[in-house]
Amino acid sequence: MSSQDSKPSRGRRVTLRTIAEMTGLSLSTVSLSLRGGTTLKQETRDRVAEAAKALGYVPDRAGVRLRTGKTNVIALILDGAEDSIDFARHMIQGIGQAIGGTRYHLTVIPEFERGSSTDTVRYVLDNRAADGVIITHSKPLDPRVLLMIEAGFPFITHGRTDFATPHAFHDFHSEAFAAMAVQRLASKGCKRAMLVVGDDSTTNYHNIVRAFEHATAQAGMQARVMKGTQGLPPAELRRMAFELTQQKDRPDCMICDSEMRTIALVSGLQEGGLRLGEDVQLIYKQTSDILPTLFPAVDSIREDVFAAGAELTRLLLQRIDGADPRRLQTLAEPQPQWRSAQDGQRP
Repeated sequence: MSSQDSKPSRGRRVTLRTIAEMTGLSLSTVSLSLRGGTTLKQETRDRVAEAAKALGYVPDRAGVRLRTGKTNVIALILDGAEDSIDFARHMIQGIGQAIGGTRYHLTVIPEFERGSSTDTVRYVLDNRAADGVIITHSKPLDPRVLLMIEAGFPFITHGRTDFATPHAFHDFHSEAFAAMAVQRLASKGCKRAMLVVGDDSTTNYHNIVRAFEHATAQAGMQARVMKGTQGLPPAELRRMAFELTQQKDRPDCMICDSEMRTIALVSGLQEGGLRLGEDVQLIYKQTSDILPTLFPAVDSIREDVFAAGAELTRLLLQRIDGADPRRLQTLAEPQPQWRSAQDGQRP
């Protein structure tokens, strides 16, 4: 059969029967193969996949839903107020890689009021708009999580919660991030540490603050937390950083949990005449490759958001298939990116 013959006539919708006719396989075999049937030979599955791709086959989701009760859709409820550079892009790419070769498609639903509304989750539940949901930036008692727990709906959070009922999650090990940063700064001879951290409504915030306070106490360091930075315009955070430089007891080291906040912070510190790595030490959480270009000598601790998207998807697909949520809880370890001199004392 020529490539010309393999194409459906103009206006003709490609169906399972079209693929069956092209491959010479039965309708049931084609259907099973496209559903990911592992009982079929790999050769058969590859044959069906190649034909579907050549024909431009798109599943009839309405038909699939009627037959199976499934949508073959994963919904990502993405925090629209995110302040980490490239977070959304890396997260979506990671999910996209993980669902490649599966029957699932991704729907992205941005939320611009961080976790304050259950409307999006209610819509998904009421309309069965997805088979499972990924939520970013979870709160300790996130009402969206409670809603899905009560509904028995498959979901996973990027972040932990305080609910007694176990649920699937994948999270950055923020306690290890804070402890690692404090240990690095203490080894450089720093004595007065400040943590610049964002939204105090998230579980991540509380985990970082507790770990920071514990680690600085262990190291015999003074500890301060710059609060209320979530949602601040960069110019305001820059002003706050500049004011710090004018204080007699200013911090000699800082830890920042966001690349966007780090840029504003550094701008204010430099405006106040401080030199990074000399007058003040800084460690920030890295989620992109942009800041190392801007500040090549500044230490960072990396969170691999691409890998997080893939892991969230892997765990969610297992949850959709009925896996126990207590077995679907993982932490991503921070990756230190030490760039500045390490000589056991502050420059």
